[in-house]
Amino acid sequence: MITADEAEFYRDNGYLLVKGVFDGREVEEMRRATGKIIERAAHSKYDKNHAWQGDYLPPEELKKLVLKGFHDVHYHDAAFARAAIHPNMAAILSQLIGPNVLLHHTKMLVKPPENGAAFPMHQDYPYFPHTNHTMLAASVHLDRADTENGCLCVVPGSHKAGPLPHIGTYYLNHKEHPISSGTPCPAEAGDVLFFNYLTIHGSDCNRSERPRRNVLFQYREASDLPVRNVHFDWGMGLMVCGENPNFSSVKPNYQIV
Repeated sequence: MITADEAEFYRDNGYLLVKGVFDGREVEEMRRATGKIIERAAHSKYDKNHAWQGDYLPPEELKKLVLKGFHDVHYHDAAFARAAIHPNMAAILSQLIGPNVLLHHTKMLVKPPENGAAFPMHQDYPYFPHTNHTMLAASVHLDRADTENGCLCVVPGSHKAGPLPHIGTYYLNHKEHPISSGTPCPAEAGDVLFFNYLTIHGSDCNRSERPRRNVLFQYREASDLPVRNVHFDWGMGLMVCGENPNFSSVKPNYQIV
């Protein structure tokens, strides 16, 4: 699915955009599933605005912004379970991570037209730190993404600096790391942007009349264990390709209460 040169680009730069991972039918199936999840959430007590708070924007601008984000989307619709283990995804992941890859968690991020919230620049590492830093995100685009509707921006090579101090664990100092410091990664529906969890990334507001719908799958190498017990999702550990060599630690150490 990708060339050796593209895999090397990922290792050097900490990200890789792969075109056409999902076809039009698969994208439309995930779009419909996304709409139904939002509709069901609206009729539940769990619906809320997930726009990031903080001082990276003036308060009067922050309160206007909206972000719909839900974890564990593969539990809400089978379209995402199929996408997470899609043969094209497995083929790419085996080249970027290695032969033994597992799913850590899934998430849906929807920026509605005109007031879709920004993501200040950050690393994903503080949320779920792991020993060997193989963790990566696969951001599946369900719409055309560009600078007008808040496409993802990355800082090439920033993963080589290792973990950086974050403000309240959430984001980097926006004065030192403005969104404008990132390289925009425009993409079409069906494209997937892969980036290491140490790669600095973020995205601007959606100021267009178009939605920006993305589904995020987080993966890691099977033997890359967590530094501490954080960020557990049901179903984490599902093998996407290869095998898990750690027979006694294939499940997270959680307690059901």
